[in-house]
Amino acid sequence: MELTENSVVLFQGDSITDCWRNRGQEAPNTGLGGGYAARVAGDLLDARPGLGLRFYNRGISGNRVVDLYARWRMDAVNLRPDLISILIGVNDTWHGFKQDNGVEVPRYAQVYRMLLDYTRECLPNVGLVLMEPFVLPVGEVEAAWVDEMQARREAVRKIAEDYGAVFVPLQEPLEDAARRGGGPVHWLSDGVHPTPAGHALIAREWLRATGL
Repeated sequence: MELTENSVVLFQGDSITDCWRNRGQEAPNTGLGGGYAARVAGDLLDARPGLGLRFYNRGISGNRVVDLYARWRMDAVNLRPDLISILIGVNDTWHGFKQDNGVEVPRYAQVYRMLLDYTRECLPNVGLVLMEPFVLPVGEVEAAWVDEMQARREAVRKIAEDYGAVFVPLQEPLEDAARRGGGPVHWLSDGVHPTPAGHALIAREWLRATGL
């Protein structure tokens, strides 16, 4: 994967991507929030100061894949990105168990593919980065989530393969980190939302997977 002069990079997803971004700041490289999206943008802007790279964060807390699809024209296609990074899936499970408003795995995969088909139709040369949804066994995360989240991860990996996208593995790196030190809560405060350490790990894995 390569970024060229004036490349536009878009981060999309739920609260993990949103991370308190400033929605009043719509210009590129502003209001990127306090999470992995801002960390990746900062690293790449530091490493390539002459390229005029432009980064946007359009993650929205609470989004499921169906919510992402519903706003895709305004919050993705209209920005004309050269690279789109997507992290979506945990709310599709979380809302199912907590609110009976989830998106079962087969429909999740179907809508995800519809979203990417629409993207490629409008932006045939866009690069795609699909990030693996993750949880750790602490806080909000229930044992009943485990199998469904695993199926969701497998779906994203297969979609990335089918669409020639970069796949960013995150579950295993987070599990390894939790074993290495601090336990799950050091990395994901409630089993879902990353701490500063968790966001640093995600940014590092994103950069590793994309080769940027």
